[in-house]
Amino acid sequence: MIGALLFDFDGLIVDTEACIYRAWQELYESCGGWLEPAEWARQVGVITHEADHLSDLERQIGRPVDRSTLASKRRQRELELVNAQPARPGVEDYLQDARRLGLKTGLASSAPCHWVTGHLERLGLTGYFDIIWASDDVRQVKPHPELYLAVLDALGVKAAEALALEDSPAGVRAAQAAGIFCVAVPNSLTRLLSLDHADLYLDSLADIRLEALIQRVDSLKNGKV
Repeated sequence: MIGALLFDFDGLIVDTEACIYRAWQELYESCGGWLEPAEWARQVGVITHEADHLSDLERQIGRPVDRSTLASKRRQRELELVNAQPARPGVEDYLQDARRLGLKTGLASSAPCHWVTGHLERLGLTGYFDIIWASDDVRQVKPHPELYLAVLDALGVKAAEALALEDSPAGVRAAQAAGIFCVAVPNSLTRLLSLDHADLYLDSLADIRLEALIQRVDSLKNGKV
C-alpha cells in the first residue's frame, strides 16, 4: 500500500532543465558554437560544473572567452527563463490529491536548497511538502540513493510504501537504489534519453490521476498486470 509520494524537483515539478539548456545554448551560439540537445540531456540529474562547459565551448570554437562576463550573462538569462516557468501539468493536482488521500509527501533534489525552496515558494507549493531534502543536506547526490533514503527516514515510511516521480535516468536509478518504485515522467530534454529502466513511464502527470496511478502501481507490484 502506497503511503508516501516523493518528488524530484528540476525537470519534474518545473521544467527548469529546458531553461538551463536554452541559456547555455544561447551563450554557445553568441560565440559561434553549438550545444547538442541530446548531449546536454545526458547530463541532466547529475552535478556538472560551469567551468567544464566553458572549457568545452573554448575547445569547440578554438579560442578563449571572457568567462566571467559570459557566465554572469548566462546566469541572468537562466533565472529570467526559469522564473517565467509554471509548474508542469498535473503537478499541483497530484499534490492536492496526495493531501486528500492522506499520503505523506517528500521532495528529494540534487539541487541546492535555496534553488528548490525559492521556486516552490514562487509557485505556492511549499506547504504541500512534509519534508524537503536537497544537496545541502547530504554528502552524495543522485544517482546515489542517499537523498531518497534520508527522505524515507524523515517521513518514517518504508521504501515499499513509497512511490517516486522522476524525470531523469540518474534520478530513477537513485530512487530504485533506495528500494522505491519509480515512475519516469520525462521533460522536453530527458525525453531524448532512454528511461527503460524505470518501473513505469508516463508522458505527463496530467495523463492519469494519482488514485488511478496508485492502483496501477499496486497491481504491478502484486503481479496482477
